[in-house]
Amino acid sequence: MQTITEPGATGTPALVTAAAELAATAREPAGQWDIDGRVPPDVLRSLAHTGLLAADLPVHYGGGDLTPGQLGEIAAHLGGVCSALRGLLTVQSMVAAALLRWGTREQRAYWLPQLAEGTLTAGFAATEDGAGSALGEVRTRIEETGDGGTLTVTGRKKWITFGQSADVLLVLGRCDGRPTTVLVETDRPGVSREPVQGQLGMRAAGIAHVTFDAVRVPADHRIGPPGAGLSHIAATALDHGRYTVAWGCVGMAEACLADAAAHAATRLQGDVPLGRHQSVGALLARTAVGAAGARELAAKAGRARAGGPGRGITETIVAKYAAAGACAAAGRDAVQILGAAGCAPDSRVGRHYRDAKVMEIIEGAQEVAESHIAAHLLRRFGAVA
Repeated sequence: MQTITEPGATGTPALVTAAAELAATAREPAGQWDIDGRVPPDVLRSLAHTGLLAADLPVHYGGGDLTPGQLGEIAAHLGGVCSALRGLLTVQSMVAAALLRWGTREQRAYWLPQLAEGTLTAGFAATEDGAGSALGEVRTRIEETGDGGTLTVTGRKKWITFGQSADVLLVLGRCDGRPTTVLVETDRPGVSREPVQGQLGMRAAGIAHVTFDAVRVPADHRIGPPGAGLSHIAATALDHGRYTVAWGCVGMAEACLADAAAHAATRLQGDVPLGRHQSVGALLARTAVGAAGARELAAKAGRARAGGPGRGITETIVAKYAAAGACAAAGRDAVQILGAAGCAPDSRVGRHYRDAKVMEIIEGAQEVAESHIAAHLLRRFGAVA
């Protein structure tokens, strides 16, 4: 792996520059990836080989040791051109973050370097029928065998990002009724995948439903003790995912604004640029303010997260909520401004418009975020009262 950690002449870390360069090369073909329903394997390998999948892991595990803010900029660059590329960064870093915080020393030493160098790509298998936002309702069974050295995993997971190609999945299930997480390599007997195609958004993200039919894994693949799977391990993964999703949404909103503004400045309606019309100018102004606000909230979350593990959780939820709403509005208004051009099969704003709706429900629906934010406010002002 080519690990890039030295800052460039401008002070921008080289990994952030690498993400910008990769995004620039992906801008044109990303529309075709969406149509084809896949990102070419060589592009995914390039993402791994540059070290972008482990940007915030410590150097001694092969990572780039970037700050949360720098990781956010990487997610924004990738999200601004292709949500699938940002999606791989998200799921890989979710699993890595859970392992880094809750794995044993032996587990970290074995798994994290492989995730960092991209020899293994990871996925997070949590959702299933009846257990979307309510992950406490998962029914996947993780059972201990009589010899104590093996676990069996039985269940069916849905909507797994890069589930079609991931080498290992962090699976949330129940062991003796208690939430438990375990790593399952996808080449083990009993693992089967059902590709999902033609969904509303994230069409190139290799989404799959995955079935585990009494899959046997070593007992040392369990991350954390039974009972900690949701409150600790999965919660850490989900929190990390929300953060990169928030920044990916910032990138999408800014990309939609750029395309809409460029079109409005050059497209003539009669002899007048489209942007001179008051209604179009109002759309551009709202989009610009929404995107700027989302960036500020994402940056605030990054600063809070820099305080260490477990910090910035509420700020991250606020940022993700605002950024998802901002990119949904930006996509809607940009499509309105571009008209037919925004509805073309390979249109970037059209693709972002569809992806933005998925971002509003991924890692927890907007209503779940509203409940958390409201509860935080009541605790805060209740304490003041």
